[in-house]
Order: sequence, then C-alpha cells, then structure tokens
Amino acid sequence: MSVTTRIGALAGKIAARFDDRDRVFYAADMVAFTLRGGVWHVLVIRRGWNPGKGKLALPGGHVERGETSRAAAVRELAEETGIRVRGGASVDQLGVFDDPGRDARGRYVSVAYGVCLGDAPDPVAADDAATAEWMPLHEALRVADEGGFAFDHRLLLATGVCHYPMVRPAR
Repeated sequence: MSVTTRIGALAGKIAARFDDRDRVFYAADMVAFTLRGGVWHVLVIRRGWNPGKGKLALPGGHVERGETSRAAAVRELAEETGIRVRGGASVDQLGVFDDPGRDARGRYVSVAYGVCLGDAPDPVAADDAATAEWMPLHEALRVADEGGFAFDHRLLLATGVCHYPMVRPAR
C-alpha cells in the first residue's frame, strides 16, 4: 500500500469520527434601537431564506477570520440594513448565546451587541435580509411573544431591552 493510499485511508477514518455537527460556528448579532416620534424602535430584518425564511430576526451573521465579534456585529448591521454605527455611539456587549439548539443549521455561538442610535436613517434591506425596518419596540415585543422571531432572537431582544432601561415600553 502506498503512502498516499495510507494517508487517504487514515483521513477517511478521521473524517468518519467527526462531522459538521461537531463544528461550532462563531456569530455576532446586533440589537439596534432608535427613538422616532417619541417612540423607541428596534431594527429588524425579515429573513430572505431558511432557516426561518419570512420570520423576523436581528441583523447578524458569521464572524470572519481575523475579525472581532464586535466588528462583525457592526459590519453585519451595515451589510444587511445599510445602517452604520457612527461617531460616539457606544456598542455594548449584551451577552453570549450558546444554546446547542438555537439554530437548525448547526451549533452556533453568538455574541450579541446593542447600540442606541441617534437620528438613524431608514434601513435598506440587503444581503440575506428580504426586508429591513425600524419597528416600534412594543410591536416587536408582541411579535416576539407570538413566536415570530427566528432562532432565539426574542431572547436577544429581551436582553437588549433589559440592558437599555430607557427603551422599556411604559406599562
């Protein structure tokens, strides 16, 4: 048996022991708020493809090689919605979301960030977002309660609301 054949056989045995279910994907998400007409709004996208096609989600995606999760969250926000974090806006880490079942595609660990933007422009959907909009926060929370968010993004939204007390809807 040649060395090449032995290496190929060994590689096959190793590959058989591991598959994509063992991979951990590193992601970052952004919970962005703005105040419009005296009402707090959150930036949401409607997913353009599965999993969760047609459901609401927060902007986010994979962290690229050599990129921090914070930079990825800011980049994904811009790529999916055209909204850019400018100047003095503080991007705050909200938490790490790592439930093994949070994404049907595999094991995703996401670092979520939040930002309160000043006079933010209207978003423009791009990348994997079918639509993008500033949704009144009270409406987004209702949709979240009804299961209308993809993945565990209802938890990310709730964490963002807890982190920024000023956005909490009046009871």
